[in-house]
Amino acid sequence: MSQIISYLLPIAIGIIMFGIGLNLSFNDFKKVFIAPKAVITGLIGQLLLLPAMGFIIASIFPIDPIFKLGIVLLAICPGGTSSNIVTYMLRGRVALSVSITAFNSFLIVLTIPFYLHWGIAFFINDISVTTISFGQTVIEVMYTVIAPVVLGMLVNHNRSTTQLAGLKKSLRYILPGILFLVFTLVLFLEGKDGELNMSDYLYLILPALLLNIGAMYLGWLISKTVGINRRGRYTIAIEMGLQNSALAIFLANNIINIDGLAVIAVLYGGFSFFSTWLVAYGMKRRGEKSSYYSE
Repeated sequence: MSQIISYLLPIAIGIIMFGIGLNLSFNDFKKVFIAPKAVITGLIGQLLLLPAMGFIIASIFPIDPIFKLGIVLLAICPGGTSSNIVTYMLRGRVALSVSITAFNSFLIVLTIPFYLHWGIAFFINDISVTTISFGQTVIEVMYTVIAPVVLGMLVNHNRSTTQLAGLKKSLRYILPGILFLVFTLVLFLEGKDGELNMSDYLYLILPALLLNIGAMYLGWLISKTVGINRRGRYTIAIEMGLQNSALAIFLANNIINIDGLAVIAVLYGGFSFFSTWLVAYGMKRRGEKSSYYSE
């Protein structure tokens, strides 16, 4: 990946998370931790059920073992900033989304090597697993997710609602625009550097789409089963459905170093933001209609 992108992406994510923080208060997080059922449900879904789904999908489809491992790698890189933005756009429980993202960002330091070991053992037998630096991951989470969100919350706390009203309204369109532009650039450079003709791999969109949408409905189902409210259900569905494809691309090319391993993640990154938004919007609308008719 280009050095320019390696600097640009964290800055863009930081700006996005600052904008999300402007719409949060410390009381929002207080509510999340007083009643942690939704956070725990989201983490169980992301760190246990989602990898299992990835292994099942990879086993079902008759594709090259490298691509099977690519599906597993994507499944074990749970939602990052993109899921926070989709939740924000659909007026879901943003504090819940950010909390799940923050927790899983720490936990994946342990879970990714574990699942990757089994993925390689199951699909490919002659590649050793590398470890991921816990300290470096903590630092990256701090300055790209946690610190910008807290700064945005502090600004929100110390400014009047009138002063920030116009900015908050604009951010609903500005933040997705920033993410889209930067991620498009990342994908362009990834394809150029890797000399990949992505049109040759369009058949891999089906298992990637199945992982995306299947995980969303699994998240909705388990959330409903444990009694989480409608906003929490589609928030968790977004968190489970929208994988961190940028992390998967980075790990495939910079840590694991297997040719072709990033292909699934590159394809997934091209459609997943939009497919997740559409499915989550449908979940939201269906929940609203159900609530209306039950009153």
